[in-house]
Amino acid sequence: MTLKIGVIGAGAIGEDHTRRCMQVVSGAEIVAITDVNLARAREVADKYAPDAKVPESGEALIALPEVEAIIVTSWGGTHAQYVLEALKHGKYVFCEKPLATEAEDCRKIVETEAALGRRLVQVGFMRPYDSGYRALKKLIDAGEIGEVLMVHAAHRNARVGENYTIQMSVTDTLVHELDVFRWMLADDYVSAQVVFPRRTSKALPHMRDPQIIMLETRKGIRIDVEVFVNCQYGYDIKCAVVGELGEAILPLPAAVEVRKSAKQSCEIMTDWKDRFIAAYDVELQDFVDGVKAGKLNGATSWDGYCASVAADVCVKAQESGRIEPITMMDRPAFYDR
Repeated sequence: MTLKIGVIGAGAIGEDHTRRCMQVVSGAEIVAITDVNLARAREVADKYAPDAKVPESGEALIALPEVEAIIVTSWGGTHAQYVLEALKHGKYVFCEKPLATEAEDCRKIVETEAALGRRLVQVGFMRPYDSGYRALKKLIDAGEIGEVLMVHAAHRNARVGENYTIQMSVTDTLVHELDVFRWMLADDYVSAQVVFPRRTSKALPHMRDPQIIMLETRKGIRIDVEVFVNCQYGYDIKCAVVGELGEAILPLPAAVEVRKSAKQSCEIMTDWKDRFIAAYDVELQDFVDGVKAGKLNGATSWDGYCASVAADVCVKAQESGRIEPITMMDRPAFYDR
């Protein structure tokens, strides 16, 4: 059986997922693509799925009878409307992060899905599919370093574009850590604080960079995450988990060591898509397999809601400089199944 998928949003990630579904993932086919720029949607379709339809809107795509599942890769502010529309039609939907730009919209999605009594939504947080993070979680769950006490992490980008804002450092960048640490530690956040070290001269004029976000979990684990989006040298993800018995460190991506001209060097990635390309492949394959089996395994709407709530509080903490409490609604029993 081939799962027939429609893609809403033909930007960089939408094009990449279209390519992935047509050339990498087994058992999937893109049958429709749309975008606010229909010419762009047609361009992506012609490149990877020439037989795909190009409906005039996301709603029209969702309504197509041949579309069995939807991938949402449009602008973040549109995610909630398309996910809710897909739920109205009873169709599976893979929504790239964020699930919604407002926590209230995430809540609506959670409540709508729970009312249907069927899990139809998977949120595109890919780090739990990364082999390094999986190995790290396996070691933690096995008790190899005892009870976790602290996590030290960094999320560094070589540079960001002129349209990047201080809020985006949370909603677009830190949000990956907010999700993966909940998954890795099986814990929730209770507070956040943001402090700003000395500002880099490479920062955009309207931004303060770098910053350190400090989180506390219900179990009392303390997490510090350095977000440095103009570090200049490359794309660098670090994570060290300190336990009662030892420390577990996220392995670096494989790279060839070169010794030449009396120097020893190792290449550092500069593109986030290269760092997590394998995780994206595994994630989309898992979604397709999950739809076919009637049981999704990836990040849930509830995970999307929790990440959104925590992100909103981190943005508030950027402005206040204070320790801000993180409170969430009660987890619906539906997500305990």
